[in-house]
Amino acid sequence: MPYWHYYTDDGGGWIGMVLMLITVLILVGGLITVSAILLRRAGQTSTGHDDAIKILNERFARGEIDKDEFEARRAALRG
Repeated sequence: MPYWHYYTDDGGGWIGMVLMLITVLILVGGLITVSAILLRRAGQTSTGHDDAIKILNERFARGEIDKDEFEARRAALRG
């Protein structure tokens, strides 16, 4: 019996099919997990500094702060 490791009619091949199914499910689950992690990280590109400048620009545009205060705070944020 040189081909004893291949599927036979005695029903022993179902174990291989189950193991293959489990392997495929693990691989697909891993790919989905990695994709989700990468997509989440790609969405978090802004930093706290960028957010602070954006808020400062919005407050100046709405007229909540004047030009002198805007420039002083922007200079402080830039370091």
